[in-house]
Amino acid sequence: MTAPAVGDPMPDIALETPDGGIVRPSDFAGRPAVVWFYPRGNTPGCTTEAKDFSALADDFAKAGVSLLGVSKDTPQKHRTFIEKQGLTVPLATDAETGGLSDALGIWTEKKLYGKTFMGMVRTTYLLDAEGRIVRVWNKVKVAGHAAEVLEAARAL
Repeated sequence: MTAPAVGDPMPDIALETPDGGIVRPSDFAGRPAVVWFYPRGNTPGCTTEAKDFSALADDFAKAGVSLLGVSKDTPQKHRTFIEKQGLTVPLATDAETGGLSDALGIWTEKKLYGKTFMGMVRTTYLLDAEGRIVRVWNKVKVAGHAAEVLEAARAL
C-alpha cells in the first residue's frame, strides 16, 4: 500500500480518545486540521512538542484550525501525559496494528544503538477543510515546529 501524498485525502481511520471515545480525521470536516504524530508521551521531545502546540492552541482556534496529537500510547498513558504536563490539546491513541500511522507509512522499522524496533516517525499533517493533505512535515525537529505549522495553517 502506498502512503497518501499531498493532495490525497487523509485516511479516515478511527482513533481512541483518552476518555474512551472515538475520533476520526473526518470529524474535522469543514475546517482545516493539524494532525501530528509523536513517538511517546512524557519523553523530552514529545513533551516539548505537545506543550508548544498547547501554548498555541488558542491561536490555532482563532485561525479556525483543529488540532490532534496521535501516538501509540494507551488512553491511560495519554491521560497521564495530559495531566502531568498540563496539556490543552486533544490526543488520541492509534491502533496497535493497522492504524492510521500504518496507513500513512510512518509506523516503521527504526534502528538505535544497533537494535531494530518498530517506532513512530515524528510527522505532522496539515489538512484542508475537505480533509485533503496540503502539507507534510517529515522527521520533525521540535524546536519552532508548532509555530511553523501555525503560520502554514493561517495561509490556507
